[in-house]
Amino acid sequence: MTRPAWCWRSRGVRATEHEAELTVAPDLLEAVPVTGRVVTGDALYCQRALCRRVLERGGDYFVAVAGNQPRLYDDLYWLFEWPAPGETFRASSSHDQHGDRRERRRLWASTALTDYLDWPGAQQVCKVERRRKQAGQVSTEVAYAITSLGPQTAPAELLAIWRGHWSIENRLHYVRDVTLGEDASHIRTGAAPQVMAALRNTTVALLRRAGYTNLAAGLRATGWQAGAALALLGIQLP
Repeated sequence: MTRPAWCWRSRGVRATEHEAELTVAPDLLEAVPVTGRVVTGDALYCQRALCRRVLERGGDYFVAVAGNQPRLYDDLYWLFEWPAPGETFRASSSHDQHGDRRERRRLWASTALTDYLDWPGAQQVCKVERRRKQAGQVSTEVAYAITSLGPQTAPAELLAIWRGHWSIENRLHYVRDVTLGEDASHIRTGAAPQVMAALRNTTVALLRRAGYTNLAAGLRATGWQAGAALALLGIQLP
């Protein structure tokens, strides 16, 4: 252990990132209304320029922090895992159960780094722990996040924002990547990847509209019956 728990509070020292920042999603950000909304993203979108642009357009951001921002990640890790004496955090938790799977999520939030971090509009930092128990097996995941939402946004609201972001990941991106095989696709040239992405999104939307909550089951049901697939499009066989 090389860094004492109170190191981040040293006077005259500010956390500064010098890593090259990726250019992602700026065009999409310009194309959608942001004012009064919270833009969420996984660690790929934890970038100064992107967070700054969200603020300039009247929105707020809530993004995960991981190894692509090593100094920022390091500051959050030490704050939450080795807090200074007397440091306290606001917290919230939620519980879910689906069949034999039980999940508990806990979020801790802090404004302790607000005046320390060199990050556009940073107001709060968070730690989120997800503990899952299924079939007698227990797993725990820990993640960190940074947000421009101030202390008036309670931990319960921050936890809801976090869950809302990952529900999108689970409902769309995971389905596209795994169920529809996007990750394994070798279609990579010209406009074909965009066309296939649009077709996958349309497939997901049609199956959900038809009432399928398990997309893999929906694909099997409609794949076995040409008439069922056409019925999703409002076409009836003669």
